[in-house]
Amino acid sequence: MEVRTAPALAVPQTSSELEVRIRKRFPHPEGTFHLHVHFRALAGFTILFGASGAGKTTVLDCIAGLTDPDQGRIALGGEQLYDSDGKRNVPAWKRHIGYVLQDLALFPHLTAEENVAYGLRQFGAAERRARSREMLEAFRIDRLRERRPAQISGGERQRVALARTLVTEPRALLLDEPLAALDRPTRSSIVEDLRRWNQRYRIPILFVTHSVEEVFALGEEVIVLEAGKIVAQGQPRDVIDAPRLETVAQLAGFENIFDATVLAGHEDRGTMTCRIGTASLDLETPMIRAEAGSQVRIGIRAGDIMLATESPRGLSARNILPGAIQKLESRAGMISAFVNCSGAEFEVHLTLAAREALSLSSGKNVWVVIKTHSCHLLRQ
Repeated sequence: MEVRTAPALAVPQTSSELEVRIRKRFPHPEGTFHLHVHFRALAGFTILFGASGAGKTTVLDCIAGLTDPDQGRIALGGEQLYDSDGKRNVPAWKRHIGYVLQDLALFPHLTAEENVAYGLRQFGAAERRARSREMLEAFRIDRLRERRPAQISGGERQRVALARTLVTEPRALLLDEPLAALDRPTRSSIVEDLRRWNQRYRIPILFVTHSVEEVFALGEEVIVLEAGKIVAQGQPRDVIDAPRLETVAQLAGFENIFDATVLAGHEDRGTMTCRIGTASLDLETPMIRAEAGSQVRIGIRAGDIMLATESPRGLSARNILPGAIQKLESRAGMISAFVNCSGAEFEVHLTLAAREALSLSSGKNVWVVIKTHSCHLLRQ
């Protein structure tokens, strides 16, 4: 994880809003890449979410002053940091913005305490020591202050890097996948420290991640980027849990996405019947404005599907589909079952205990059970 930060502490914060409206073009192996985004980030966590190459890191570099947009405006707390019309471009070191990258850039010859104190050179030795130790305690690594980076774990080095950035009290914080290389328990612990720190300081924090788990753990707002443009924005439960775009559904981990044809609407119960592809398989889905014969896409999370080994009765779920298991795969403490239902294949996630309890195996006849509101209608 690399850390770039400004060497100033006493920065007036008349407002915590970060406004970004930028355009930038640059060469790309598949043609010119066009970045065109406009958003506001308030105090708190705003997640930049999207596939690799969507433009997330370029957005952070422009905000930090490491890359210049072709045109646009970047303002923080009412101060213009970049304005193409006004010919204003504040140097990176004067922007007072903390930037933490995934690649570690701690000084190997300095201790953890000396690394954290590095950005406090304008203070006396006693003040540097007091501030750095306070930050080390906040990130629960005070016991490591005399150790060098090579003597501590990866998660501990990430904490030192975060502490080194935050000790300077930046006006905004940019985090580019800082937790990607860590295991889940370590990530969760650092996420909790970041959340606690943010409750105290309340500055705009832009957090780039590919992890849906981190989106829900940290995000107060999520912005989804695709090919340099914002395709969705809002609270995680609205954008990720109930996506409207197929691109967002794929990023959010919807394993089952099908072509379908609308057969009929049922206004009295707020649903409609859709036929999956060329299979003779019908699903009841939430109703949208679509005429009979319209083509739609349906997304269903593998974790939202249940399996039964006997024909279920007395369920509220409207979709009960007979099928047969094609194969079972073990994946990180769970089982993925692939079930063929009249020519349509569903991926279903199960626990190891469920597989054993149901005696599941390839070729076994089962019933796929899907609630109506687990079927999400998507736009391409």
